Amino acid sequence: MPLATLRDRYDNYQQLMRWDKPIGTLLLLWPTLWALWMAGDGKPDALVVAIFCLGTFLMRSAGCVINDYADRNFDAHVARTSQRPFARGAVSEREALLLAAALAILSFLLVLPLNHLTWLLSVPALLVAASYPFTKRFFIMPQAYLGIAFSFGIPMAFAAQTGRVPLLAWALMLANLLWVLAYDTAYAIADKPDDLKIGIKTAAITFGNFDVASVMLFHMLFLASMAAIGLHLGLLWPYYLGLAAAAALMALQYRDIRHRDRALCFKAFLDNNRVGTAIFAGVLLSYWLR
Repeated sequence: MPLATLRDRYDNYQQLMRWDKPIGTLLLLWPTLWALWMAGDGKPDALVVAIFCLGTFLMRSAGCVINDYADRNFDAHVARTSQRPFARGAVSEREALLLAAALAILSFLLVLPLNHLTWLLSVPALLVAASYPFTKRFFIMPQAYLGIAFSFGIPMAFAAQTGRVPLLAWALMLANLLWVLAYDTAYAIADKPDDLKIGIKTAAITFGNFDVASVMLFHMLFLASMAAIGLHLGLLWPYYLGLAAAAALMALQYRDIRHRDRALCFKAFLDNNRVGTAIFAGVLLSYWLR
């Protein structure tokens, strides 16, 4: 195979896995790191942290490949996705499925050094991640299903760190689901005109004229849940300072999404990386000061 062809194929695979757009990996990673620090009482095992960081990257990559495979007949009709590899005809269905399988296998191999409970939890985590893209055909709130997929690292983190999944882990998972509902609905507002045309279901369409209000409501419920978790754990003032910074960032997001401008809605989605960063910084400093 000519070198140029190999380079093109590699570039196409990178785009398919979104290596050029790490926002999804970061939004998946932040709640996993919150969980690892909380489960480890501020001192998580370094090997476990490394495994979860790499596993997050691989699973997000696999999820993106499956997502594009599921949307292969739709992406060409959506402005934001019209240049993705499938939409351009740059990759085949077989290539995509083999790539997703390879990434999923690598992800599973990563958890082998961990305990059996973590192994068991990795199975539903993989199934939810792989099935999410297909829910947009029939489920009026696929963002809620994505919230489960993007939160499964939380019970897995507690299982890996402590050998069990306490009620706290499920509370944190529910809080994170609310955050995913907020930022992915903002994302969906950007694609709303195209999604209505092609018949895709999203929370932004389901909420209609209340789409912006729903984003802000989910943000507020998320912050309230995180504050309750902090009180339960006895976290110190840096944690609440992190939540306050997150609240300020969310208020700025309202400014961006209130007029439903596509570019600004997508910017608001991207800005959630700063929200996750602020909360993790609060968690980190709170445990460090103990």
